[in-house]
This record gives sequence, structure tokens and C-alpha cells, in this order.
Amino acid sequence: MKVINVCVGSACHLKGAYNVINKLQDLIKERNLEDKVEVKAAFCLGECTKAVAVKVDNGEIISVQEDNVEQFFNNHIIGG
Repeated sequence: MKVINVCVGSACHLKGAYNVINKLQDLIKERNLEDKVEVKAAFCLGECTKAVAVKVDNGEIISVQEDNVEQFFNNHIIGG
């Protein structure tokens, strides 16, 4: 199972972390991946300048915005 950790700390919260989480959950549901992908909120990933900071499993931290959630999902979850 892939785990997507989305920072919900102050900077990420202000940049739309909960909207990113909601879009990720929608994509997971649309593609019937509930048993393969899980989204978790993380208090702080230590990359406030990359808000909204997202980490897949124990990989690199990536900056994700509302307008590129699907691209991130396709590249790092489906293709990764």
C-alpha cells in the first residue's frame, strides 16, 4: 500500500492542504484504489517553503498545489 502524507502545518494549511487532501481522496475513489493508496495528514514535514508539502511513502518531499494534484497523482502514484 502506498501512503501519501500531506502536511497540514500552518504554511501548508494556508496554501490549501485540505483541498489537496480532498482531491487526492476523490482521485483514489474514482480509480477504485482505496485498498492500494492511503492519504494521511502529517503535522509538519519540515519543508514549509514547498507548501503544500507531500511525501509518498518515505520518498522525497514534493510541492503539490490544487491545480496540479492530478498530475502529481498520475506521476507519483499511478506511474511511481
